[in-house]
Amino acid sequence: MGLSALQIFKYLPAAKKAENTNCKKCGCQTCMAYAMKLSKAQTEISLCPFISEELKNLLEYSVKQPQKTIEFNGLKIGGENVLYRHEKTFINKTAFAVLIDTENPDWEEKLHRIENFEIKRVNELMKVDLVIFKGNSIPDTKINHITYDEFINSEIKVIRDENFTDTSKELIDLRTNAVNTKDEKYSSPVCVFFNSKNNEDICAKAAFYICKYANMLLFEEFDEALFSTLMTLRQNIFTDPQKPLQVESKIYEFNNPDENSLIFMTTNFALTFFAVANELESLPVPSYLIVTPADGMSVLTAWSAEKFTAKMVAKTLKKWDFASRVKNHKIIIPGLLAHMKGELEEEIKDFEIVVGTIDAYAISDFVKNLPKA
Repeated sequence: MGLSALQIFKYLPAAKKAENTNCKKCGCQTCMAYAMKLSKAQTEISLCPFISEELKNLLEYSVKQPQKTIEFNGLKIGGENVLYRHEKTFINKTAFAVLIDTENPDWEEKLHRIENFEIKRVNELMKVDLVIFKGNSIPDTKINHITYDEFINSEIKVIRDENFTDTSKELIDLRTNAVNTKDEKYSSPVCVFFNSKNNEDICAKAAFYICKYANMLLFEEFDEALFSTLMTLRQNIFTDPQKPLQVESKIYEFNNPDENSLIFMTTNFALTFFAVANELESLPVPSYLIVTPADGMSVLTAWSAEKFTAKMVAKTLKKWDFASRVKNHKIIIPGLLAHMKGELEEEIKDFEIVVGTIDAYAISDFVKNLPKA
């Protein structure tokens, strides 16, 4: 964290009521104005001829990064400067790397599986971040890769995971010292290297190391189920808690709907959207999903914050000229918004409002019990 304007100001002539108060030699009208610009890195410390050595040292320390950032072909690792994400959020997500020894007979099959592995969750496409090739043969592959020599000669610190207690303690000590002291000897990003073949054991330990405080996890073995699980956890940990996850507000189609298909509605909160979308994809019938803009808020939160209103719903439908596209004029709204049924029908003359389920998992049974048209 940098110094605040007030912390800087107390070292300047104006705060001390000293000679040269508000002298304007820095280009600012007052010492306070200069302190404010300096705190935001909008001016240079050299512009004030009266800054003390103490303040110079404090400013230099305040902007120093606790942890270095290193890069492997565009993949950034490290650069973290807090212990807890709510302080300032984490910056570079824990990278997942796989070691491939090209001297092993099955290395090509392993590479092929890695190249073809991807999962999509909450609008993010996730793949293995890095392959590290060991051996004499470096194949031509589109996946991000480096050699083992490049890896061990980088500034990354490698911890071999022999014992969970020792590994977790070292990770916590390294990050705590890096953040609290900004000492160079703690500043290298940290990689935990797994050589176990027990996926349950690896999953449990890796989940902890993602949270505290591995910058990279390196695996000798590759297992699709294990990586899917860990990537889902990682996405939750490295999502900025100050920015709601949201999807594009529009009308989504599932299973090739036509003019007579079911119509559902929700907000653009990503977790709600994907919960509903997964259910609609698995239905034996086609459907539409109208997603209204709500600043990434969940259904009830959006309603209470007046981000989900009948007028906004009507505006969304008009924007997409939806009434002219369908013969089925029944919109199924979330059960949590049952109290809005009358208000919505009054504002949206072209559609009948049907109150649906509170929970997404219940959509399938709800659809089965809908009266036949």
